[in-house]
Amino acid sequence: MTPELDATDRRILSVLQKEGRITNAELSEKVNLSPSACHRRVQRLEEEGYIAGYVALLDARKMGRPTTVFVEITLQGQADELLDAFEREVARVPDILECHLMAGTADYLLKILAQDTEDFARIHRQYLTRLPGVAQMHSSFALRTVFKTTAITV
Repeated sequence: MTPELDATDRRILSVLQKEGRITNAELSEKVNLSPSACHRRVQRLEEEGYIAGYVALLDARKMGRPTTVFVEITLQGQADELLDAFEREVARVPDILECHLMAGTADYLLKILAQDTEDFARIHRQYLTRLPGVAQMHSSFALRTVFKTTAITV
């Protein structure tokens, strides 16, 4: 737990994670603060980086990207130059939502959204096979999302 955050800050963050478009007046009611005090706290939380930004979360199905694929990538080596080159190039692939440097059997784990298996084949052929330093790739298709959240416990 971060000691700089008091209980009111945590309540504000908790509400904003679930209701990012809430008005300041509504937020101040939910966290039992005056609107001006609530606004000052939200501004401080933004300035201090606790709130990294605001986004609209899109429905992947409605956007024509219902297929989630997790790709484990093992590189040929662990030299800094190789890791840097891979990370620079993987960040340019438009279909990748997340890329994580891993400990374990794979070096990286990618989360990709695709239209279908054919679209993933295009992404694989056009982008993934061209990433620098890749020794092995293992892809797993998600059959169904059981649980998903963007909220961090505060």
